Amino acid sequence: MLLKRSARPWKDADPLISVVVPMYNVAEYVADSLDSILRQPVSQFQVIVVDDASTDGSREIVERYAAEHGRIQLVCLPERSGVSTARNVAMPLCTAPYVTFVDPDDELPADAWSAMLKTLKKTGSDFVVGKAERVSTERRYVTPLMQRNHAERRLGITIEDAPLMLADVFVWNKIFTREFWERAAIHFPERTRYQDQVALTQAFLAAKKFDVITEIVYEWRFRHDLSSATQRRIEITNIRERRQTKFMTLEMVREHGSAEIMEVLLREILPIDMWEHYRAVRLGDDEYWHVLRDMQIQIWNDESVPFELTTVPVQQRLMGVLVAQDRRDDLLTLIDYLDALPGGLQFEEVDGERQAVLPFRDDARIPRAAYVVG
Repeated sequence: MLLKRSARPWKDADPLISVVVPMYNVAEYVADSLDSILRQPVSQFQVIVVDDASTDGSREIVERYAAEHGRIQLVCLPERSGVSTARNVAMPLCTAPYVTFVDPDDELPADAWSAMLKTLKKTGSDFVVGKAERVSTERRYVTPLMQRNHAERRLGITIEDAPLMLADVFVWNKIFTREFWERAAIHFPERTRYQDQVALTQAFLAAKKFDVITEIVYEWRFRHDLSSATQRRIEITNIRERRQTKFMTLEMVREHGSAEIMEVLLREILPIDMWEHYRAVRLGDDEYWHVLRDMQIQIWNDESVPFELTTVPVQQRLMGVLVAQDRRDDLLTLIDYLDALPGGLQFEEVDGERQAVLPFRDDARIPRAAYVVG
């Protein structure tokens, strides 16, 4: 692969941190993103922007920044290759002892790195994980799962100490030591939109120890133009790639050999985003349904964890059961029912159990656990 590099590569002999920025058609956002990086109080850093054949003027914007700021290096891929390739291309160019990532449509808070670097220097851990804030034009918030994982400061832990950290499938709210990244041979799988989950699962499982801090270190933009990969659930390639990365994650955890981690993965982590795929069924075709159902029954079954016993909300558990039972029309009926509820779910006591009032409760084919709450 022939690469075009900017004329002014990094000149400082000893940057403290390398920042990898994969870029494709983000002309509306990339200047603000780079400005947020350049404002960081940690002065010794290099920025490696890998342009994945942008066509909207993004490259020209970064060229101007690279000409003005010697710490920014632009690498241009000759053809569209995907974010994984862009990140993988950047890694050998990182010269600093620490490495972090920024997506060019996101921004960093005023001081994203100081607490993270201070923690790593204190503990000698392989990487540190900070909290990310979701940002839209309407509000800012931290997701409940992110709040749960960052409720307290935890230093020098392993994934056995905190299996739920495997749900943190984002590369950009972390700083890694470059030595660890190279030792663990972490690689982003290419030609898939869900590369972070595979690479981060590899990192968590390989780490001798990592740190979790409570500070917000990243501002994750919600793009209403639906151009973000995770917002395009309906595409058949999307569901195929999601199935592939879930299977890859399962295999890595299986090889790791911890029954406890596997249990958390199946019950609490892998089901988290399934509801989005269930809802996409309305607009998807027959192929979409078959791929979704194949993923459902291969991952959640009587030999692993039945979907009705996962920890996602009760209405999502019922959706998963209907998918497994090949009841496409009933799934759409359930979704219509949920969308028409005026005040949210209703509950009632049945045989000493609190159950959600949802369709098909008298259907003997559906396990009672699909309706039980708490």
